[in-house]
Amino acid sequence: MSEVRVLVGTRKGAFVLRSDEQRKNWTVEGPHFPGWEIYHITGTPSDPNRIYASQSGGWFGQIIQRSDDGGKTWETMNNEFAYHGTPGTHQWYDGTQHPWEFKRVWHLEPSPTNPDSLYAGVEDAALFHSADGGKSWQELSGLRDVKGNLWQPGAGGMCLHTIVLNPNDPNRIFVAISAAGAFRSDDGGQTWRAANQGLVSPYELPDSTAEVGHCVHSIAMHPSRPNILFMQKHWDVMRSDNGGDSWHEISGNLPTDFGFPIGVHAHEPNTIYVVPITSDSHHFPPDGKLRVYRSRSGGNEWEALTDGLPQSDCYVNVLRNALAIDSLDSCGVYFGTTGGQVYVSADSGDHWQAIVHDLPPVLSVEVQVLP
Repeated sequence: MSEVRVLVGTRKGAFVLRSDEQRKNWTVEGPHFPGWEIYHITGTPSDPNRIYASQSGGWFGQIIQRSDDGGKTWETMNNEFAYHGTPGTHQWYDGTQHPWEFKRVWHLEPSPTNPDSLYAGVEDAALFHSADGGKSWQELSGLRDVKGNLWQPGAGGMCLHTIVLNPNDPNRIFVAISAAGAFRSDDGGQTWRAANQGLVSPYELPDSTAEVGHCVHSIAMHPSRPNILFMQKHWDVMRSDNGGDSWHEISGNLPTDFGFPIGVHAHEPNTIYVVPITSDSHHFPPDGKLRVYRSRSGGNEWEALTDGLPQSDCYVNVLRNALAIDSLDSCGVYFGTTGGQVYVSADSGDHWQAIVHDLPPVLSVEVQVLP
C-alpha cells in the first residue's frame, strides 16, 4: 500500500503529515525548524527521500535545508544567492528606481529526473540553479534582461514564486513573478522572453496590456499537455493553449476571479481547481464560505466544492503555494489556510476533511506518493 506524505511550510516551522492511500487517518510530525518561516518545502520526484526546505527569518536570514532520509534529519546547504554582475535597479512602489536586494527564497523546484538539479525562485525576483543538490548556486541572469528595470513589487514583495518545468523538454522553463508577469525560456534558462500576451491589468498598470508588470499569482501545467497552461492572475483566471504565447480568460461563473493558487487534476488534464478570494484588499472567501471551485472543462464552467468545508464565518486565505494534488488513482487534492488548517479530499474535491486544524499560518503545501 502506498504512503502519502504531505509537506507543509508555515510561519513557524515545517510539518510532515503521513497517511496511507486511503487518506483518512493521519500522523503529524513537527515542527521542523520551529519558529522559522518555511516559505516552501518540497520533495524530489526522482528520489522520494530527498526533501528541500527554504528556511527564512528576519534575524538570521535565508537558509536552505536538505534531508536525504525523508525528513528525519536535515543538513544546511549553501545559502549564498549572489546576483550575477551588477544587478542594477528595478521600479519601486512609488515609481522610483530601487536597488536589487536579495531577501529570501520563495520557491524550490527540483528537476523531475535529477535530484541534484534544483531551481530556486527568490526575492528580489531572480532565478537560481544548483547542479549539486544545493551546495552552490548560480543565477540565470538572462531573466532580468527582459525589462527588469520595469518590474515592481506586489503587495508581498517582488518575488519569483512559481517555477514550471516541462517534463518532456528540460530546456523549456516557465516562471511567474509578482509583479512582473510570466516568462518563458527555451534554452534551459539562458535567455528569456515575456509570456504575457493577452493579460490585461487595468487597475495595476498605466498601460493595461504592457509587456511586463502584470501580477501573476500562480501557473499550473498537466505533464501530459505541457503546451497548455493555466494561470491565476491578480484578477482573472487565464488559459494558454500555445505554451504561453497568448492567454485568454476562463473565469466564467466564478463568484470572484481574484485568488492565489491554481492546480490541475492528476489524471484529467482538463480538470482544474482554484480558491476564489473576495478581493485584493479583502483576503478571505466570499460570504465567509470556504469553497474550492472545480472546472471539468478547462475553465469557464465552474462548480463549488463545499462538502466538509466551513460554510459560515470563515475568513482565512489560501496562499499561492498552498494547494497540491497527488497522483493516486482516486486523485487527492490538498490545501492549507492562513488559519492553520490543512484539508484533504481523497475523491478529487467531492468531499473534504481537515487533516489538522491548528498549525501556524500555512505558506506552502506539497504532496508525495511513496511506494
